[in-house]
Amino acid sequence: MYTILICDDDKDIVSALDIYLTSEGYQTIKASNGREAIRAAETHEVHLILMDIMMPVMDGLDATRAIRS
Repeated sequence: MYTILICDDDKDIVSALDIYLTSEGYQTIKASNGREAIRAAETHEVHLILMDIMMPVMDGLDATRAIRS
């Protein structure tokens, strides 16, 4: 089973993606900002990250750089 991290501060987008992806058989992890995404990537085996760019606390670009390093 593949795990997808959904990182977005818009709860409606996260909910829609979560419903669709779980119905297709994927496991999802949700984060509402870049810092939460980094923590989730460190503590779970994540196969794909869907990352929003503009978020509070830490934006998606900074979070992506931190996860890649």
